[in-house]
Formats: sequence, structure tokens, C-alpha cells
Amino acid sequence: MTLQKTLESLFGYHEFRGDQEKIIQSTLEGRHTLVLAPTGMGKSLCYQLPARLLPGLTLVISPLIALMKDQVDAASKRGFRCCYINSSLSKDERIKRYRELCEKKYELVYVTPERFQKPEFREALAKNTVSLLAVDEAHCISQWGHDFRPDYTRMAEFRHLLNDPVTMALTATATPDVQADILKQLQIPRDAVSVFHHGIARHNLALDVISLHGLENKIQAFLEFRKKESGPTIVYFSLIQTLSNFSESLRKKGVSHIIYHGQLPERSRKQNQNAFMKSTDGLILATPAFGLGVDKADIRAVLHAELPGSIEAYYQEVGRAGRDGQPAKGRLLYDEDDITVQMEFIKWANPEPGFIQSVYLKIQDHTARVNSEGYDYLRSEMNFYNRRDFRVETAVNLLKRWDCVEGDIEQKNITPIAPPDPTLLDRDLFEARLKGQHKKLLEMVRFAQLDGDRHTRLAEYFGV
Repeated sequence: MTLQKTLESLFGYHEFRGDQEKIIQSTLEGRHTLVLAPTGMGKSLCYQLPARLLPGLTLVISPLIALMKDQVDAASKRGFRCCYINSSLSKDERIKRYRELCEKKYELVYVTPERFQKPEFREALAKNTVSLLAVDEAHCISQWGHDFRPDYTRMAEFRHLLNDPVTMALTATATPDVQADILKQLQIPRDAVSVFHHGIARHNLALDVISLHGLENKIQAFLEFRKKESGPTIVYFSLIQTLSNFSESLRKKGVSHIIYHGQLPERSRKQNQNAFMKSTDGLILATPAFGLGVDKADIRAVLHAELPGSIEAYYQEVGRAGRDGQPAKGRLLYDEDDITVQMEFIKWANPEPGFIQSVYLKIQDHTARVNSEGYDYLRSEMNFYNRRDFRVETAVNLLKRWDCVEGDIEQKNITPIAPPDPTLLDRDLFEARLKGQHKKLLEMVRFAQLDGDRHTRLAEYFGV
């Protein structure tokens, strides 16, 4: 069956997009690939289609637990024998999937990188021949990337465990330094890799920055913008508090809108997301949590009411506008005070290794009290009272991702399993992550203050 016929029978599409066909052909010929393409350009098809044509197993490494179920559900509907294995599963569910993996029941499996630390997973995987290793969000491998994750640092070791299969690294954004570091960390020679760069040119997307000060001025600037610009619009915020204040002001002014952030119940988030996806002139106020897996082609504008933490984050978010090729706008409402907010985010999103270890010990030694009193108990024990300091929550989420704890504090059923592996608490990796994120923030500030063409600056930054 030709690639075209497979595309039609599996996905129902009549033609490939961009470099998809070339990427797939290169993979089937046994070459490693580095794929750089914006979200919504169909990167997942580049490894899913080969998964059907190659013998054995295609293994997808991804940090995005929240998206795995949706991806697997969609692939299952297309007839793939697939599953995901991550910390969201119960122990019984994981054991069942390990057993089915041993029995070679899957052709496509999604896992988080920390899964390789589990002997039972490695034993089940060893029963299979991995023909293709797809590393999604590959920028997470690099300490110079905007979302460096320590659990990605052993990716080369994992490749060797799998007998160095053909590897496809995929990311939406990576500077030249990050691209080189991805290949270095994977231990893949540059001359053994086919690089496919979709490019970042978006001629239909107008970018500008308005410098102002204070929330009221931001609200006024947004209202003036909205008078002139119609169509589905996203306004991004760093802080839920700022989003809530903005929302309340719009409500008082009679401006219809919906909101999306991590503190909303899951059902409300899904309802609001679906409402926006169906709208022809909807307005959504959201934190960066909104957008993962969202592909709405007719978004006419993306505004940032607070400074993003990196050019990569800005580009991914503003790039959600105008995917239908029609004119669209991206506007940043720049307040220098927002730099402090992002510096706090960097601090609080990166708990020190000793802090994470201490949180684990508190859960281990005082499980009943943690379940009874929740995060308030942990915050008091760790002496962090700032309402915007989410180090405790971050530490608990990391412990869950690493399978050090099971259950949920808010559901009052958290249970300690095992202390963190020392490799995940490496001090040098922690320092590298902080240094990298501060550098990214500095580049974003320079971009916001730029007196020149911003598309040109983006092209320079991403080395296109």
C-alpha cells in the first residue's frame, strides 16, 4: 500500500501537509529525523503512520500527560492498537498494561520519560522490538530549552536500552543551540539526521506591542482593540488573579466572555473550551494551560495581558491565531512590572532538590495529616505562605510524575511509594534549568522592547 493510500485509509486525508510525506519516507528508510513544526501542523501523523507500516512497536516519549489520553483515544478510533502508560493510571491499570505490553498487543505506546525508571516497564518493553522511538516535545531534553526537564536527560541511555532504534525528535520551537543540544543529548551524529524545519514565517499574522502600566490601562487597551477587531480571540494571562480581576471588570462592562485556568473544575474547563471551539466571535481569557491540543483555525487575535516567560512560549501562543491563512493579530500589552511576576514564576516553578525531598518526607511521615489538612499543612511545614508561591504544588506534581506518590491530596488519598531517584534531584541540573529560564526571560524582555520588525527578530532567534 502506498503512503497516499495509507494516509487515506487511516486518517481520511487526501493529501499530506507540509513535509509530512518526506518525514515519513525518511523514517521508513531508516534515517533519524528532527522535526520542527508549529503546533497544529500534524506532527503526530509523522510517527503514527509509520507505526502502522513498521514491524514491532513505535514508542512515543512525551511529558504531556494531560494530552496522552486524547491522543490515544483518537488513534484507537483510527484502528491503532495503542495505549498510554503514565502516573495518571492506577496501579492495577498499569499492571494490566504492562502485561499486555509483554504480550505484544500494541503497535503504538505513549509513555512519560520517567517510566524507564520502573523495572517492570523495562521488562515488559524488552519483550518487544522497538522499530521507531518518537521523542515529542524534544526541546525538554536540552538544558537550553524553554521547558528543560531533568527526567529527559537519560534519553540517550533509554535509546541504548532499546538497541538504538530509528529516532524521530519533534518540537514546535527550538533555537539552533537547542537543536544541536537535542541531537547531542540523544547521541545521534548530525550527519545521520534529516532535519525538517517548517519555518516560522506567518505573513498573515500582524505582531505588535503596546507599552502601558497597570491593569486598568490594559483593560482599556483591550476594549479599544476589541471594538475594531472581531472574531474568536484569546487573551493570555500569567496569573489567575489577574485573569479574575480582568474578567470581573469585563463582566461589569457587559462584555461577554468565558474563562479557562487550572483552578476551574475539569468539567467547567471542558465546557468552556468546547464553547470557544464552536464560537464564531468568542472571547476567552486563559492561562497558558489553554491551547494544548486546541486546533481552531479561525482565531483572529491573540493578546498577551501579561509578559510570557520566553519567546518560545510567546510564539507558540500567538501562533494559534490565523491558522486558516486569513489576516490575524497578535498583541502584547507590555508592563515592565510583569517582569517581576515572571521572575517569581521561575523561582516557584523550580523547587530546590532539597525542598522536593522534604515534601516527600512530610508525605511519607505524616500521610494522614497531609490527607486531612491538605496543601495548607505542607505549606505551613515548609514555611511558605505567599499565596502565589506554588512550590509545594509543583513538588507534589513532580513526585506524582515520578511515581514517588500515588493518589491526590485534594481527594485525601495521597500515598507515598518510594523516594525520588537521586538523578532527578541533581543540583547541577537544577542550576542549569534556572540559568536557562532566566536567559529566556531576558530575551523575551528584549523582544518586547524591540524597536524594529518582530517577525525578523523571531526568524533570527529561531535561526531560520
